[in-house]
Amino acid sequence: MSGLTYFARSHVQRTFEQLMNVLPSQLKEKPQVILLAGGNTPFRNDTDRELPFRQESNFYYLTGCSVPGSFLLALYHPEHTSSSTRLNVRLSIPEVEAADLMWSVPPPTIEEAKQLFDVTDISYSSELQGAITLLLQSHPEAVFHTLPRNSPQFPTLPEEYMTTIITSETHTATDAYLLSSLHKTRLIKDENEITMLRRANDISSRAHETVMRVLGNAVQGKIAQGEGAGIDRPLLPGEWLIEKEAEAEAIFVASCRREGAVHQAYLPIVAASRRAATLHYCCNDREFTWGPVKPHDHLNHGALAHGPAPEKQLEPQLLLIDAGCEWDCYSADITRTMPVGNGGRFTEKGKQIYSLVLEMQQKSMKNLRPGVHWDNIQLLCHQILVEGFLNIGLFKGPKDEILRSGISSAFFPHGVGHSLGMDVHDVPSASKPTNNTTIPQDKAGHPSFYRYLRLRLPLAEGMVVVCSNPLCRLFTCLLR
Repeated sequence: MSGLTYFARSHVQRTFEQLMNVLPSQLKEKPQVILLAGGNTPFRNDTDRELPFRQESNFYYLTGCSVPGSFLLALYHPEHTSSSTRLNVRLSIPEVEAADLMWSVPPPTIEEAKQLFDVTDISYSSELQGAITLLLQSHPEAVFHTLPRNSPQFPTLPEEYMTTIITSETHTATDAYLLSSLHKTRLIKDENEITMLRRANDISSRAHETVMRVLGNAVQGKIAQGEGAGIDRPLLPGEWLIEKEAEAEAIFVASCRREGAVHQAYLPIVAASRRAATLHYCCNDREFTWGPVKPHDHLNHGALAHGPAPEKQLEPQLLLIDAGCEWDCYSADITRTMPVGNGGRFTEKGKQIYSLVLEMQQKSMKNLRPGVHWDNIQLLCHQILVEGFLNIGLFKGPKDEILRSGISSAFFPHGVGHSLGMDVHDVPSASKPTNNTTIPQDKAGHPSFYRYLRLRLPLAEGMVVVCSNPLCRLFTCLLR
């Protein structure tokens, strides 16, 4: 945890209110219950080797709890006027076992958990079956809501809990409403969430800068190696000559971990040359173009700074890094493109494309306000791109005809951005609903402009969006 109070009960309250908006009338007057399982520590295939644990986003949103093996049982009385009696949020956590003390970090005690989590009651998971039975007896018409059952996308509720509920003749159990209600609620962030998103992006920004500065020293020949480096002893981090995508990734991740960010929001994309044209390239296993570099070749003599011999001179290369960390399950998403080789300088052609991408970003952000449809921001970017390409001679012909042709999608196929939150492509069912009546019908351009947009809604106060993040792809792909 970050030390900030995570207002989980507020999220539960807002989710129940959203549920009430979509429930059929015959269910609205009844007590409402949310029953969720948190994630469990994953293991590699059929072994006992733990994999990194990250709590399922919806569970964390409603609890602020990253303890594996936890459960949520929340009760909402729509007819109660008092906030103290309307909502009860019960968190169940596993009890400490002797093996936990020897093999892994134990879960918190009940007293410790009371100080950590913003819930009404806390108990051990072994008591949850009794709590469900008691709730069924005291609220004989309650409606139980779960995430989609039998789906591999969400943690599975133990069969005994669902059997107890389903076999009751007076209760309703449904998975039809909760996920969409959670997504709609999560789409609008509160101030506490925005604070955590800012923290994740601040850490990620510094990590990007760290990689840039290390590469800057390399391409300018400023890396100094001490006596015996790479011969009598291994190279130290400050002596590394970064020549591979994986090395740049390692520096980025290390910078994030150094500031307390445990997880990356997604697999870092570190792509040199034309590999940056693959939007979700995450192999990060190739040398930069001036290679190949032999293992442990510390006698490179500044190839980054000076490039190959004149008779083998390569086009100055670009490196794209699309990476962001998480802070308390809230994501960052930042893409930057930088020159490597050529003394760390862009070519003249590079400056032209960079300026065009910067104009697309700045004008997009200037036009962001509640009520503006995200489709219109996408269209604006294509309009700026076409005009820019006409100015530098990459396109020829009337601007309106080029826009109608959709040819600019060949250079800018992706969306200008997306919703950002606990997941990097946040709340897909809410940000790009299947039945979407908000899409403008009178816009210019071509259908291909909107094919891969992950957000297709009017902007609203409290939304957090990544704006112009993928435009660096245009820059890198044109200058590979």
